[in-house]
Amino acid sequence: MKGKVNSIQTLGTVDGPGVRFVVFMQGCPLRCAYCHNPDTWSFDEGDEYTAKELLDKILRYKTYFGITGGVTVSGGEPLMQARFVSELFRLCKDNGIHTCIDTSGCLWNDDVKELLDVTDLCLLDVKMTNESDYINYIGCGIKPVLSFLKKLSQINKPTWIRHVVVKGVTNTEENINGLAEIIRGHSNIEKVELLPFKKLCLSKYENLGLDFRFKDIPETSNEEIDELKKILQLKLGV
Repeated sequence: MKGKVNSIQTLGTVDGPGVRFVVFMQGCPLRCAYCHNPDTWSFDEGDEYTAKELLDKILRYKTYFGITGGVTVSGGEPLMQARFVSELFRLCKDNGIHTCIDTSGCLWNDDVKELLDVTDLCLLDVKMTNESDYINYIGCGIKPVLSFLKKLSQINKPTWIRHVVVKGVTNTEENINGLAEIIRGHSNIEKVELLPFKKLCLSKYENLGLDFRFKDIPETSNEEIDELKKILQLKLGV
């Protein structure tokens, strides 16, 4: 079996714990308004690899992983190639390498369930906190994501929640309250990351001839993130 890969980052530090080998899969069914990787959308692009070919690359960097690092598969949407990622993760587990997926949680089937069996950590992107914003800015409804989170909780899969803060869209106290309601009661959630909206991707959109819907929205400052973190912590009682 071969998988379609958009790109590889060999020493990533922001996609899970420790130093990580990050694989960005090709293909995504969503069209997030703030997506940083529009080049991953198409299912017809990308470079083909076998799981063994990727593992050979990964093993070259294993010494950098230390105790906490490992492999993260992102995208695109890794769930769209769940069988391939499962094969890769089984090889990683055979070699004592920590496995992590970064996903929108937009899909559930038997292949995804099998993938989670060999996944140590799930980074779940809760992109919006209500149905209308999901449909308007993401391209799907919120129900599949909430269902995915529920299933992660049922199998007690260690999970980090990630939420991008965009001015005028997700930076309100009302939105943070909504996020708190979504994650409250799930004991498998180990961490919540509020991520600042950035526009480093503008050149990608221009090169692809695509419109970046949020191009006129200012980037989110670290100070704003800190303030919203305080509100979230108060709502969650932590």
